[in-house]
Amino acid sequence: MRIGPYRFHFYSREGNEPPHIHVERDDCEAKFWLQPVSLASNHGFAPAELNRVAELVEDNCQKLLAAYIQTHGH
Repeated sequence: MRIGPYRFHFYSREGNEPPHIHVERDDCEAKFWLQPVSLASNHGFAPAELNRVAELVEDNCQKLLAAYIQTHGH
C-alpha cells in the first residue's frame, strides 16, 4: 500500500512475530505493531514525521491487519 511518499509493507517470512507493518520513505523505515498500534522500531524518521506515519498506520490499521492475517494466517 502507498500513501503519499510512504510505502506500507510486510515480509512473507515474518510469521513468527505479532502482526506488524513496515513503513518506508527514502532511507527511513519504521516498524509498527498492529494490535495495538505501537512503534516497534524507527530508523531515520524525525519525531514529527514519525507521528504522522503513526497516524496513517492507525487510520488504516484494519486494512493492514486484514492483509497481514490473509498472508500469515494469524
